[in-house]
Amino acid sequence: MQIGMIGLGKMGANMAERLMAGGHTCVAYDLNADNVKKLESLGAKGAHSLAELASQLSAPRVVWIMVPAGKPTDDTISALSKELKAGDIIIDGGNSYYKDDLRHAELLKAKNIHFIDAGTSGGVWGKERGYCLMIGAEPESFKTCEPIFKTLAPGAGNIERTKGRKGEKTPSELGYLHCGPVGSGHYVKMIHNGIEYGLMQAYAEGFDILKGSGEFKFDLKEIAEVWRRGSVIGSWLLDLTAIALQEDPQLANYSGHVADSGEGRWTVEAAVQSGVSAEVLATALFKRFRSRQDHSFAEKTLSAMRFQFGGHVEK
Repeated sequence: MQIGMIGLGKMGANMAERLMAGGHTCVAYDLNADNVKKLESLGAKGAHSLAELASQLSAPRVVWIMVPAGKPTDDTISALSKELKAGDIIIDGGNSYYKDDLRHAELLKAKNIHFIDAGTSGGVWGKERGYCLMIGAEPESFKTCEPIFKTLAPGAGNIERTKGRKGEKTPSELGYLHCGPVGSGHYVKMIHNGIEYGLMQAYAEGFDILKGSGEFKFDLKEIAEVWRRGSVIGSWLLDLTAIALQEDPQLANYSGHVADSGEGRWTVEAAVQSGVSAEVLATALFKRFRSRQDHSFAEKTLSAMRFQFGGHVEK
């Protein structure tokens, strides 16, 4: 397929590369001309304006937006809608709030432009590993763009099939899922990130206790390593923690200032609105707030994990 990619940062550029490696044609645009030039050198068609990007795509155009949530996404969708025509599709793959998706879809509906929200997980490792995609869309729009989702997703890989599943592998087993109508993809991604906060906090507190033990002197990088093999708490986040501790056993390069990108707050708000108890997720969010006042080894561990999976640099 042919696709336009807007936003060539840590995620967007890698996604464009994975798509091109999978046989798709990419037209790339970014406010930073150097980012466009770099992707051109890898085989993409460069564009220096939204109008130029749209002109290089064949109808029905499919454009993936990978820019920060909030005003940057709002402004991009608004400007892009002036360059597209009826039947074209805009995909927001950033970390937008699901209620913003509903607003964007309504804005584009007046012009008969379709909107898809694609919650995307995979961080800076996604180019090689693939991206877990949680998608909200009209059925026809999803079908049109499914070849893109299939290429970006990890595929079945060597993960053992869940007991009881039979027959042809479903999209969810390949790493992408049509979650429902517009907004549902980012809603699922929001909860995903809320859970991520809780998991990261649990690892961080555990390593902090180990480091502070008055009875034993533990080698944390070796504990992380042994837990990766056969333990019930094994996970990719633990793998990344092991990498961070191997590179910097004291995590001296991290201050412990832990940012939050919004989804954790939205998850807690959703829990309140739904009347669901979410003590762990709420505590993990508040711990991030506290980290900006004073820093423990737990916060340094959190910060290290964020850098390892998403390239998030401390502010």
